[in-house]
Amino acid sequence: MNNMVRQLFRFGIVGATAAVLHMSVVVLLVQTQGLAPLVANIAGFIVAFQLSYWGHRLWTFSDTHVLHRTALPRLLIVQLINFAANEALFYFFLMLHLPYLIALLLVLMILPIFTFFSSKKWVFGPSY
Repeated sequence: MNNMVRQLFRFGIVGATAAVLHMSVVVLLVQTQGLAPLVANIAGFIVAFQLSYWGHRLWTFSDTHVLHRTALPRLLIVQLINFAANEALFYFFLMLHLPYLIALLLVLMILPIFTFFSSKKWVFGPSY
């Protein structure tokens, strides 16, 4: 299996796991704490970010030589851009009166492409 295919596979596993964790935190906070879905989504993002960074760092892009002090802030920037898009899309889908679970699932399926390529080329890619 070539490196790109292996990375895409691993990215998908880590990303799907982070998405399930993200969604679980949102559902838990909405259902048990009565938080608004957009507020619960912030907590879901924070928890899932940890899994995403370490999963991609140690498994998806394990051949990286980029130092943590470089990669972590870069991934945070990528993920904050991703999160802003996440919140905007989530809000848009909620305004269409989609159930929040369907809206969140759609958002979590749309944005990973941006994350993969920015992670591969900039976050964990060669330092210039």
